[in-house]
Amino acid sequence: MRKETFADPWSLVILAVLVVTAGCIPDDNSVRVENEALKKQVAKQESLLSSLLDGNKVMQQQIDLLNQELRDAKSTVEATKTEAKQQTEQLELQLAETKRMMATQMTESLKVEEKGAQSDTLPRPMPTVAKVVEEALARNGYQLKISVKTDQRAVYITERKISNPTSLEVTGSRNQYLVSLQALPDNLTKLGVKAEFERVAQGGRILSVSREEMSEIEHRLINEINKALANPAKT
Repeated sequence: MRKETFADPWSLVILAVLVVTAGCIPDDNSVRVENEALKKQVAKQESLLSSLLDGNKVMQQQIDLLNQELRDAKSTVEATKTEAKQQTEQLELQLAETKRMMATQMTESLKVEEKGAQSDTLPRPMPTVAKVVEEALARNGYQLKISVKTDQRAVYITERKISNPTSLEVTGSRNQYLVSLQALPDNLTKLGVKAEFERVAQGGRILSVSREEMSEIEHRLINEINKALANPAKT
């Protein structure tokens, strides 16, 4: 008869646990490789994050610099506007004062220059008369040497010329006009005309003329101005 041998149950359990545990224990080399890979990935991400932070810092510095430049530019523009406004106001004051002084000087000078001039009072406002005067002088070949106009006064001094139109002068004469305008109440205008009329003989010799001849030349311009003012198209 054969004798059978039975194993200890606890021994079998311990053996099974050892087998299972042995199968679950990882290989040391694979763990080390995985850890190194993770460390490299973390280091790479940290480097990338650091680069992004540095880039953001530089960009923020540029933004701050641009904002400061923009504020400086706005301040400069405002300061320039203020300075330009002040200069404009100062120039306007100077211009007004210059016009006032010019009108005063012109009035004083005309008191002397208008002596002996022919005058007429025209039933038109001064701007209308001034336009007609300018057209009449230009139509007869007179170029303006001086032209000064204010709200109340106007003065025209022409270049001296030798001309032959028969409307104002005779052939071979030389003349220069001083025309003054003064605004009067009720849209009236005082017109003054003074001529420096001369006759030119052969060889350029200047012949004297009488006061009557001078007055006739002055009246010719006054009559031409009145004729133009009577034309509805001119007024």
